Amino acid sequence: MKGNAIIGQSGGPTSVINASLIGVVDAALKADKIENVYGMRFGIEGFMEDNLVDLGRQSRATLDGVRVTPSSALGSCRHKVKDGDFPKILAGFKKHNIRFFFLIGGNDTMDTIHRVEEYCRKEGYDLRGVGVPKTVDNDLFGTDHTPGYGSAATYVARSVAQEGILARDMQRVDKLAVFQTVGREAGWLPAAAALAKKNEADAPHLIYMPEKHFSQEQCIADVEKCISKYGFCSIVCGEGITFEDGTPVSAAQTRDKFNNVEFGAMGGSSAAMQIHRMVCAALKIRGEFEVTESLQMCASDRVSPLDREEAYACGQEAVRLATSGTSGVMVTLERPKGAYKTTLGQAKLSDVAVRAKPMPPEFINAAGNFITPAFLDYARPLLGEISNFTTFDWIAPKA
Repeated sequence: MKGNAIIGQSGGPTSVINASLIGVVDAALKADKIENVYGMRFGIEGFMEDNLVDLGRQSRATLDGVRVTPSSALGSCRHKVKDGDFPKILAGFKKHNIRFFFLIGGNDTMDTIHRVEEYCRKEGYDLRGVGVPKTVDNDLFGTDHTPGYGSAATYVARSVAQEGILARDMQRVDKLAVFQTVGREAGWLPAAAALAKKNEADAPHLIYMPEKHFSQEQCIADVEKCISKYGFCSIVCGEGITFEDGTPVSAAQTRDKFNNVEFGAMGGSSAAMQIHRMVCAALKIRGEFEVTESLQMCASDRVSPLDREEAYACGQEAVRLATSGTSGVMVTLERPKGAYKTTLGQAKLSDVAVRAKPMPPEFINAAGNFITPAFLDYARPLLGEISNFTTFDWIAPKA
């Protein structure tokens, strides 16, 4: 089978998603079975509008530049494919002789490619569909970690370390600092804040993750202990933390097209804002809160070189799998025991689609307000060469 390839990006961006894109393009342009490669402008939604980019005609300089550029170069969407969309998608495949279909994204994106690939198979249209993993949340099922997480983890760790210095020095004025990360159902990203912590008194002191229910009373008690011990308290929380009854701490009510709670600007007051309010009111103190939203998804100045390398490799592997006849899978990163290294594997899209991977219990302490050394052992290698950064290495880099 020979034909053209199409690739799209969906959901939130990352600092290295374009490395995966160029990994697909480079491998596709060298593959005997692929005649040309096109890009979807704005994901599957743009494809249905016939909004395509001929990636095969781009210069080497352009492709190399895109490879190190953050965010989603092709544009993104959060369109949930409906039954009425499938005939239109199949018609587009036939029009452009698309036989190889790649999407880079997270849980919902894997659901999209799974359903499209399944529909084409039922209609007798020969198509190879392979997903390329991406999410800063690190919650994709079936893979040890996801491209994008290592760089976002670096952003969070550095930001909280710097915020902690400010909070320490301003403790006579503001005794509380609350930093919120993205992460709807999993605590991988807020947990990463601890990666830059060198001493017990350093930020963060408390980390609240979606895997554990949030207790207002316990939080206030936790903060009081920290202030008594360190003079101030640094908190990191995931945007999706909930109370015991399942109510979001953020008070968010807006939902997206996949029925996921929106924790962004239109989703109501943030979890960080709510924690700030309840703690400051209870302890009669001042404090600050930071909600960085998408900044942690597109910070090219804090990219993990290893993360970018693995993202590119995942894109190349997707093409290898598809051209060898494999379909209905997502590329995975697998980590053997021992010294850190990864191998590339695959997981069925039917297993991955719309299925989150929470942090395992052994990565969270018994009190549910911090991580364990086991998490640090897991996460530190993902930052690559900068895994041992010190608090001030961005001021005076090593020679």
